[in-house]
Amino acid sequence: MILQVHPNKQETTVAWEALPADFVLPDDPVENIQQPLLAAALTDALGAAGKIQSQMLIGSNFGLVAAVNKKITVKAPDWFYVPQVQPVASGVIRRSYTPHLEGAPVAVVMEFLSETDCGELSVRSTVPYGKLYFYEQILQVPTYVTYDPYEASLEVRYLQQGKYILQPADENERCWIPELEMFLGIWQGERLEQNMKWLRWWDQQGNLLLWSSEQTEQERQRAEQESQRAEQERQKAEILAAKLRELGVDPELLQ
Repeated sequence: MILQVHPNKQETTVAWEALPADFVLPDDPVENIQQPLLAAALTDALGAAGKIQSQMLIGSNFGLVAAVNKKITVKAPDWFYVPQVQPVASGVIRRSYTPHLEGAPVAVVMEFLSETDCGELSVRSTVPYGKLYFYEQILQVPTYVTYDPYEASLEVRYLQQGKYILQPADENERCWIPELEMFLGIWQGERLEQNMKWLRWWDQQGNLLLWSSEQTEQERQRAEQESQRAEQERQKAEILAAKLRELGVDPELLQ
């Protein structure tokens, strides 16, 4: 499949080609400790809510591939979602993803802004392509999310008529992600001994999607409450039996 893009009157040819086996993927370190934690927490909540299916592809710092002007170009977003991909052969580990060739187009991309580099919002249309340009003009991702962990600022852009349009948050300071039919927002709290501002999901009814650790804690509290309730009932039964015996009544006969 070939896509023609015309930025600044300069013709760009995009082809969907598999990543060559000898292609060396970049191994850049993450900007800060929060980036992998934020990505993992987003995926964890979806999995705990049963919203991840086998045909989906969700990843972080994973190469998205396109051949731009016959040259392989790879961007590895901090988090992304593809609704349906073709399965790989047994024993094969997926090392990249080429939209259209291996499955559906990428539906959502997130980038966590770095402290010194503005590449996540760059519209640079020449090599090395800016990330915003690449997601908007090359991959044409419908929803592009950027989060600045230093300022705790969340922005969501929708692709409309070939250009990203910044969408305002709602009255709860949450942004609608149509491809996942969920809201995304900022939440202050603790996970894995890290107290910080996290990105979290809310469903259409405004219910927070719990992390797996929160679900486990919730179940533990329910079990503890049930145990306490059962103990209270046992104690009440013992008190009643004692009173019956004082009255000369054998409680066993009342069973």
